[in-house]
Amino acid sequence: MAIEWTDDLKTGDFIIDSEHKRLLKAANDLVDACSKGKGRDELVRATDFLSYYTKTHFSHEEELMEKNAYPEKESKLHKEWHKGYISEIEELSAKLKNEGPTVVIMAEVNNKLSILLTHIRTLDLKLAKYIQEKK
Repeated sequence: MAIEWTDDLKTGDFIIDSEHKRLLKAANDLVDACSKGKGRDELVRATDFLSYYTKTHFSHEEELMEKNAYPEKESKLHKEWHKGYISEIEELSAKLKNEGPTVVIMAEVNNKLSILLTHIRTLDLKLAKYIQEKK
C-alpha cells in the first residue's frame, strides 16, 4: 500500500517537506517492488538510501531546531531519537549485507519506514507548529 503525501505531513518548511517526500518515495518504491515480487532486489538499495538520507535529513532538522531555538532540541524525544534511528538502520543494513535479503529483513525495513512516518506525524509536526507559532 503506497503512502500518499497529505497535508497532515506538511511542516511548512520547504526543505524538510521536500526531504520527507523523497523518503516517502523511497518507501513507496520498496512497497511497489515487493508487490511485483522484486522486493529482495530493491531491499539493499532502499536500506542504503535510508542509511545515507536519514543522516542528511536529520541534520537539516537539527539545524532548523537550532536556528529556531527549539526548546526540545536536545530532548530524547527528537534529537536522541534521530541518533537511535540511524543506528538501527545501520545495524539493519549490516544484517542485510551479512544474511542477504530475507523476508524477515524486508519486514524490518518496512517497519522502520512506518516508524519514520510516525515520527514525521508527531515530533516533526510538533517542531513545525512551534516554528509557525514563533513567527
